[in-house]
Amino acid sequence: MISPDNVELSLRNLSLDNTSNCSGSDNEESKILKWNLPLKDLYRLACNFYKEKSGKAIHLSYEDNLKLVAFTQQAAHGPLDPAKAPPLGMFDVIGKDRRIAWQHLGTITKLQAMEGFIDLLDRLCPLFKPTVEAIKKDREEKVRQAQAEEAHRREQLEKEKEKLVELKRIEDERNREEIQRRQLQDALNQQTYHQFKEYAEKQFPGNPEQQAVLIRQLQNEHYHQYMQQLQAQVASNYSQLRATGDNEVDFSGNQLLDQNASSKEVGQLEYKEQCDSDEESGEYAVINPANMWTKPDVKLFKQEVTSGKGDGVIRVGHGDIITVRVPTHEGGSCLFWEFATDNYDIGFGVYFEWGKPVTTEVSVHVSESDEDDDTLEDDEAVCADDLECGGQQQHKQYNNTSSSSPLANSNPISIIVPIYRRECQTEVYAGSHSYPGEGTYLLKFDNSYSLWRSKTLYYKVFYTR
Repeated sequence: MISPDNVELSLRNLSLDNTSNCSGSDNEESKILKWNLPLKDLYRLACNFYKEKSGKAIHLSYEDNLKLVAFTQQAAHGPLDPAKAPPLGMFDVIGKDRRIAWQHLGTITKLQAMEGFIDLLDRLCPLFKPTVEAIKKDREEKVRQAQAEEAHRREQLEKEKEKLVELKRIEDERNREEIQRRQLQDALNQQTYHQFKEYAEKQFPGNPEQQAVLIRQLQNEHYHQYMQQLQAQVASNYSQLRATGDNEVDFSGNQLLDQNASSKEVGQLEYKEQCDSDEESGEYAVINPANMWTKPDVKLFKQEVTSGKGDGVIRVGHGDIITVRVPTHEGGSCLFWEFATDNYDIGFGVYFEWGKPVTTEVSVHVSESDEDDDTLEDDEAVCADDLECGGQQQHKQYNNTSSSSPLANSNPISIIVPIYRRECQTEVYAGSHSYPGEGTYLLKFDNSYSLWRSKTLYYKVFYTR
């Protein structure tokens, strides 16, 4: 039996901070804490602990069990109302004892009953509070992990936003650069279109499609040469300014680009006057355009060259330029050439070096892309100037002083066919040109644009009367 003294003792141990507000709303009840946990949550943990451990980890007396059950009834239903309680059987001793224990709790509130259950269980079972502390730490750890994950997620979102902003900025910059590049290329194309068209009509008469392809290739080459000249000029200006210690100049090249674009027409007029003066001088004969055509029998042509019926087979390494030097012959009046490659295209052009040849032998010179830089730059300059003047003969001297290069000389060189890439892996490219005078033809096979692939070249050269 539960005595009133024991009930009063358990009630005196209740330590509610706000007993006057215990019957308030759920929000107010949720603010009542015990052991730094909401009272209702702690009460649920206590009930679960009591159900799981009773008779296993903890062994309570009959009187203690009656007290705990009475607290749970008071917390669930409030004070006992005998009129509403169901009748008990004559032999239900345990039921009668539980009802008496419940009745001895008097009119304490549900929250007071919850706290009384917790305090009594803590006093009877020393393992209860450490278990609650462990559960509380686990919850705090989960909350901490959730907060850390949330912070990490927000950080990732911020990084993604910053990355998207940076990508958008880069894309806008590329679009702006692409627009500027197209505007510049369109301006250059408009200036050179008529000259390139005249040249293409001479190379492919009556074939508008091939003319359009040639014009487009020449315009692209002219644009790249123009940009290389700009870069070289920017680098030169930068070196000069570093030498003079001038740090107040913008090295971005934008101002230089604008100046070059604005002065393009002046440069063209000056160079055209130079071309006209060269033609009027009459020192060299005017060079007629070359005739060029293609043949479909690539396999047969390669077999003929390989069997020794042609001049030979050359391996053009990646980044290399092959120059086949063919002197004019006393008994000839016209030069013919044919060539093809395996699998890939190659650049091809024909130059003419004025002056009496020192030998009648055909020779082959191999140079890497970074070898004879001055000579190659002069080639590009001559090529661009020649095309701008309508494909007529230009007499420009190479200033290369390298004694190791066979091309090192002081003789003027004219462009007959500008260098551009030919799809010679699918058909044989052939051509002819009438001797303009005494000199040496330079057949250039350019693989400098290829960084990885070497090309196998099959070629034939011969002259006719």
